[in-house]
Amino acid sequence: MLRECNFNDISDRHTYGLNDMVRLDTDGCSGCHKCCTGMGQSIILDPFDIWRMKTCAYETRVSFETLIQTGKIELNLVDGLILPNLRMNENDACSFLNENGRCSIHAARPSVCRLFPLGRVYDENGFSYFLQKDECAKEVRAKMKVKKWIDTDNIREQEIFVLAWHNFIRMTGSRMIALRERGTSEIMNEIAIYVLNTFYVKDVEVSEDAKAYRNLVEMIREATKKIEIL
Repeated sequence: MLRECNFNDISDRHTYGLNDMVRLDTDGCSGCHKCCTGMGQSIILDPFDIWRMKTCAYETRVSFETLIQTGKIELNLVDGLILPNLRMNENDACSFLNENGRCSIHAARPSVCRLFPLGRVYDENGFSYFLQKDECAKEVRAKMKVKKWIDTDNIREQEIFVLAWHNFIRMTGSRMIALRERGTSEIMNEIAIYVLNTFYVKDVEVSEDAKAYRNLVEMIREATKKIEIL
C-alpha cells in the first residue's frame, strides 16, 4: 500500500542510502513493543515476506492457508487487490508477539518491521530511505548504518525486488482504475485472484534468500506482461 502524504510532515526531511549513519539503534528495544501494537491492517506483506514466513519462521514449512487459519495474517482489499497483512490479536497486538512482548519470528520478520523506524521514498531513479518522525517510542537512539539496521542478507537483490514489486503494484493499480472506468469487474476480479495465487498462495520452491528474490523478480516480469494485455 502506498502512503500518500507530505514527506516533510512524516520525516526528518532527509533521505539516506545504505551506508549512511542514522539514529536507529534502539539497544534491542529493551522490552518495548509499541510499534508492534495498534497497527490495524497497515502492515501489508509482500511476496518475499510470505516466502520467508512459510520457509523460515517455523520448524517445518507451512502453507499460506495455514498462516491464515492460525490467525497470523489476514486478507484485505488494497487498491483493488487482495493482499495479506499482519493480523492484530484481541489485545490489538501483532499476532506474532509472544507473552514476553517479543517477536516470535524475529529472524523472519517482515521487511516493514525490519525497516522501522525507517521508511522508503520512491522517485524516478528508484528509492531511498527516510527516518519516520515521532514514530519510535525510544527517544534516545545511537547511530547505525542503514544496511546494518535493516539486517537483511543479499540486500542488493532485495532492493531490486522491492523496486520491481513497487512498480508492479503501481502498474496494477493503474490497470484496475482503467478497468473500473470501463465497468469490467470480471477482469478486475481475475487480476486480483491471479496476483494472490501467483505471488502468495503458490510456493516459491527455493531455500535461499537470493534465489527467492531473483525468482520473484522474474515472476513479476511475467505477471506484468499478462496484466498489461487484459
